[in-house]
Amino acid sequence: MRVGLFVTCLVDLMRPRIGFAALELLEAAGCEVIVPDTQTCCGQPGYNSGDRASALALARKVFAEFEDFDYVVAPSGSCAGMIRTHYPDLFHDQPERARVDALCARTYELTEFLVDVMKFSPPVKKSIKTITYHDSCSGLRELGVKAQPRALLATVKGLTLKEMDECETCCGFGGTFAVKYGDISTHIADRKCDNIKASGADAVVLGDLGCMLNIEGRLRRRGDTSTQVLHVAEVLAAEVKI
Repeated sequence: MRVGLFVTCLVDLMRPRIGFAALELLEAAGCEVIVPDTQTCCGQPGYNSGDRASALALARKVFAEFEDFDYVVAPSGSCAGMIRTHYPDLFHDQPERARVDALCARTYELTEFLVDVMKFSPPVKKSIKTITYHDSCSGLRELGVKAQPRALLATVKGLTLKEMDECETCCGFGGTFAVKYGDISTHIADRKCDNIKASGADAVVLGDLGCMLNIEGRLRRRGDTSTQVLHVAEVLAAEVKI
């Protein structure tokens, strides 16, 4: 099974260790993983800002780079959601529409792919930490990613999940939303941070780097230097010590 790993812009630029963790997990699940070295952006920022021309140009680039793989996997609900949910809209009147639809159907968020397609459980590891989980909006609402990361985390020996209040509520990022509506975004992020702290967990785990950066940034600005903010792939692949 040949899997094209869509690393995502933020992972590539900000936290490449997440990409390596995703690669490790996919290979452990038995996949042949290819990372096209010319990949860039899925087009989501332009699409969300109403710039359909630039979004379509980037989407065509993604399509050309990933069409030949059996599956496309991204360690990000928002990028996988962009491809699977919004590319059909971008290409609705384009000649590649049918082929794009086929690619969309083969595109998955990482934990969704590991659980639903590969039926994979990572090797048991040891941990003494407690975590809480934040459900990122795109992964949850566009792809239905909810149970899959929790099922994988449940295989980590000694790891305790403490569900926070409003775990499905937005963290305030929303891509360009955080830029356009900074005050509102900050208020939403503060509420998320309050719920994380109230859970009593040592770390908050999630599946989208945009949300990670937003939550971690707000926690640190509030003076919280102890709560770790980790991508689910990092935890499962033991790329960081928890």
